[in-house]
Amino acid sequence: MAEATVEEKQEQQTDSRTEVKSVDFSEVNGSEVAASSGSIDFLLDMNVTVTVTIGKRNMTIRRLLQLGPGSILKLDKPVDVPADLYIKDTKFATGSIVVVDGRFAVRIKNIVGLGDTDVPVESRQEEEQPAGQ
Repeated sequence: MAEATVEEKQEQQTDSRTEVKSVDFSEVNGSEVAASSGSIDFLLDMNVTVTVTIGKRNMTIRRLLQLGPGSILKLDKPVDVPADLYIKDTKFATGSIVVVDGRFAVRIKNIVGLGDTDVPVESRQEEEQPAGQ
């Protein structure tokens, strides 16, 4: 019971040090919001990192430490399943791994839409650049 009294005293001391203030917010009308919407255009020129995942493999630390030159990791995806493309941790597309000018590239097959459904990409002309270039 003595412990409960100590805890109550600590709570009272904490409460007496907490300062609470009221804040008044001004109201925003619709025209102010519409006028400021053009100010986010700078986001369109920001760079983001796209990560391409061809598969995953879980293993113990013991097995990881045994890896060396020549080791082979068998991944969870078959070769005929498209790679996944992510921005941060969000999947946004799937595609096929290709080689362009001696470098890996991705040919986008599907764009992920709302509700985790894939939306097929329409066929485009040769001017389309692979992701990441």
